[in-house]
Amino acid sequence: MNLDFGAEPLFSWYVVLLFISGAAMLILGVINASGLSKGWRAFNVIAGLGFMGYGIYLGFIFQGGTYIVFFKAFILPVMVIVNFFRSLSRRKATPAPQPMAAPAPYPMAAPQPMGAPAPQPAPAPERTV
Repeated sequence: MNLDFGAEPLFSWYVVLLFISGAAMLILGVINASGLSKGWRAFNVIAGLGFMGYGIYLGFIFQGGTYIVFFKAFILPVMVIVNFFRSLSRRKATPAPQPMAAPAPYPMAAPQPMGAPAPQPAPAPERTV
């Protein structure tokens, strides 16, 4: 393990924060609580795996030499978390769609008052030859 906070604190903290940033992005991409689009969720998962993978590489496989410090690894998760909570609040603010009401049945014939004669069918026309 390459983490030695006494000898190389910058490197060690970079590896730890890189791993935490990647894990946060991965978690936000996997859960579907905020209503992010599939594209944003896929981006979060891919970036999270990239950050975590680079953190694991630097922490366990790296043998020394030069390494690249990605400041985006710390800015991007903050932006993703802000976007997550913004879309979560937007989702709660919009009212749920109302289910469609059943159509009204066809009107039935009105009841006749008591004692009134029932309606009679119209008489057939007479035929003359």
